This record gives sequence, C-alpha cells and structure tokens, in this order.
Amino acid sequence: MTRVFLADSKLEERSALRILLLDLKMEVVGEAADWSTTLVQAPISRTDMLLVDWDLLPSSPTAALDNLRKACPAALVIVLISHLDARQQAALSAGADAFISKSELPERVSERLRAVAASVPIK
Repeated sequence: MTRVFLADSKLEERSALRILLLDLKMEVVGEAADWSTTLVQAPISRTDMLLVDWDLLPSSPTAALDNLRKACPAALVIVLISHLDARQQAALSAGADAFISKSELPERVSERLRAVAASVPIK
C-alpha cells in the first residue's frame, strides 16, 4: 500500500484528497497545514509519496523542495497547483516528480495519482 503525506493549508482540500486516496487504496500517513510542520512530520511518517500544495511552499520553491527531498529522499514529490499556467513548469523545475491541478476532475486526479504510485517500489 502506498503511504502518502498531505501538505495543504486548506482542511477541506486535505479532506477531499484523503477520501480520494482511500478510494485508491492508499494510506494517508500524515498531514500538515504549513511548511514547517511538513518538514518535521513528513520524514517521520515513512511516506512513499508527498502531495504538497504549491502555495504552501516558501518564497524559494526550489530550495524548499530540495530540503524536502533531503528529509524524505525515497519519497516521490507531487506538487498540487491551483491554477494551470507557468507554475506547472516551475513545479517540475523546482524538483517535483509530477504536478496535479486542483481544478482537475476527481477521476483525472485519480488517474494521475495511480500513475505516480505505480512507480513507488513495493516494500
């Protein structure tokens, strides 16, 4: 089972993602509403995948994602983006493994999460 850590400042968005992940037979192993909590809690959660809201990242997304990768070197990082624009490329350039638009239909989000989870090594 893929272990996922959610980092989003909005409780309702974390709740919706949690339901979607449970439907996908993924385990939510932790949640954070701010960046500092994410950096502390994600490493101890032994997560396979991190779902991080772009708007939660500090002013230097590249440095922030680099710090997250150092804290969770084996985890895939998926950046959640509210608005599709240049942020897609910025998220990937900053070190994300993938991005998912929050405006996508739940079915499309599920497809993207399944595709990313398929690359998580089975333990």
